[in-house]
Amino acid sequence: MTNTLQVEIAPATIAETQALTAMVRTSSAYSGDYRVMVANQTIDAAYIGRHLTRVAHGSYGELLGFATLQVPGRGGPGEGEVDFMFVADDAQGRGIGRLMMDDLRAEAAKLGLHRLHVVSHPPSAGFYRSCGFRDAGIIEPYGRIGWSRPHLILDLG
Repeated sequence: MTNTLQVEIAPATIAETQALTAMVRTSSAYSGDYRVMVANQTIDAAYIGRHLTRVAHGSYGELLGFATLQVPGRGGPGEGEVDFMFVADDAQGRGIGRLMMDDLRAEAAKLGLHRLHVVSHPPSAGFYRSCGFRDAGIIEPYGRIGWSRPHLILDLG
């Protein structure tokens, strides 16, 4: 018998903003020195009103992850930026991140975008590369972020 994970990806709702904020602030990917980067992050109604925000739910409605796209973001006309991409700690390694990235690519194409940017959390850069992103540069430390971060791009054409 196989255990097939059913995932539905849909627009985020205002009712989910508290859970999205909690997912960001408690992510094990941002432990130790990285915690400062997400400690005060908030996903609220204003944020999801301004940015494409997509959530992944499991078979029983459980929140598995979310991804957001800023338009405009880095780059010029026709380009957007992946701002948040989180998979719940207990749901990682099951292909949910890749499903969300495929969904974000499709949504970006619907918006007429031809390129996506992401400034990656350093440990996550390999994930983006595996999704077809390529290195475009390095964002040097600034403010409360005391480490360099890879800037990657993905051409959608």
